[in-house]
Amino acid sequence: MRISTFGYSMKQGVKNIGRNKMFSVASIATMAACIFLFGLFYSIVVNFNYIVEKAEEGVAITVFFDEETTQAEKDKIGKQLEKADGVLEVNYVSADEAWDTFKDEYFGESGDLAEGFKSDNPLANSDNYEVYMADVSKQKDVVAFAEGLDGVRKVNKSDVVAKTLTSVNKLVGYVSVAIIAILLAVSVFLISNTVTMGITVRREEIAIMKYIGAKDGFVRAPFVIEGLIIGAVGAVIPLVMLYFMYDKAVSYIMTRFSLLNNIVDFLPVVDVYRTLLPVGIALGVGIGFVGSFFTIRKHLKV
Repeated sequence: MRISTFGYSMKQGVKNIGRNKMFSVASIATMAACIFLFGLFYSIVVNFNYIVEKAEEGVAITVFFDEETTQAEKDKIGKQLEKADGVLEVNYVSADEAWDTFKDEYFGESGDLAEGFKSDNPLANSDNYEVYMADVSKQKDVVAFAEGLDGVRKVNKSDVVAKTLTSVNKLVGYVSVAIIAILLAVSVFLISNTVTMGITVRREEIAIMKYIGAKDGFVRAPFVIEGLIIGAVGAVIPLVMLYFMYDKAVSYIMTRFSLLNNIVDFLPVVDVYRTLLPVGIALGVGIGFVGSFFTIRKHLKV
């Protein structure tokens, strides 16, 4: 496309928006609402996934050894566990460390009551490996792998926690896809309606251009540019709003519900926008392009 032709298309695209101010403003507002809801939903989902991932990192299975297992054999078991698919981290807990943890949890401030066991550790054969999951859905496979290793006596696991976290991840994924699909469909429909109004206003002009030999691309360009502008403006407005609202919302939640301070962490706005910004703008521009391109294509035959 020549520079003059591009300039003409840009000028006409902007004029189309001016000719259909009410519909253009309505489309931009609706597009902004859709992108805002998308951004809001995305922010909630990524933070929820972040919280779930942190929870998954705290889910561990405990691998205990046979009494006759030597330290060299235990070290070998540890190396094998580290190589297992789905394992994030493997920590060795000695019998003394296991007793110290048990003593702190069950005796608390009355630690002097446990002094009678000082020379006779009741957990002498309870040294173990704590195996943390990178993907909690693979806990069953890791447990089966650990139980099959020579020298392993028992493997403790939490099936309820693993199943719950896995189910939550799947549910969030399904809901995300459904909501995004609905928002995209609504946005494309509204952009198409706006472009259709522009075509109606210029129907005779389009017919004349076609009769004198104008190519489809020349006729289509102003309407596509109109859709791109509406999509871009409709995306930028809510993304700017969300950027300034995010930190305030997180601060409000953490202040209003102070108990959450020691339980959950939220992603910084920069981390959220590293993906949300390009995706949001791409969605706006892409929806504007698709809505206008396919709408005008239906009206090129005169």
